[in-house]
Amino acid sequence: MPAWTPPLDSGALHDLLERVRNWQPFDGGALLDDVAAALDDVPPAEGDTAPLAQRLRGHLARLVTIAVASEADQDTTAAQLALQARTLQTEPWPRERRAATAHLRRLGWTANELHDRLTALRCLKAAA
Repeated sequence: MPAWTPPLDSGALHDLLERVRNWQPFDGGALLDDVAAALDDVPPAEGDTAPLAQRLRGHLARLVTIAVASEADQDTTAAQLALQARTLQTEPWPRERRAATAHLRRLGWTANELHDRLTALRCLKAAA
């Protein structure tokens, strides 16, 4: 009988440990707060726009990961929203204030719609 060998070497185990240590659970409440800030009638202050967009990109990345892991991307609407999320995440940040606000609103709208769709598909619990 051959000797047992571990499935990962020490470097891979270290990488895995770091990923586990840095993992943050999905926070639907934080997502909804950020969506509300992005879609509010009054746009956020100029200095708050880029950090809010960065958080929304993070929310979108998690939602896309959830959609893929739960096979929700088999749903046409979820797949379209996931594709839109991926596209928005890669677009460069606009320098002009109006364009940046419009981009922020697209991020917020897409995050909200994908969250709602994943909730409807029972991939997520409804956030309060």
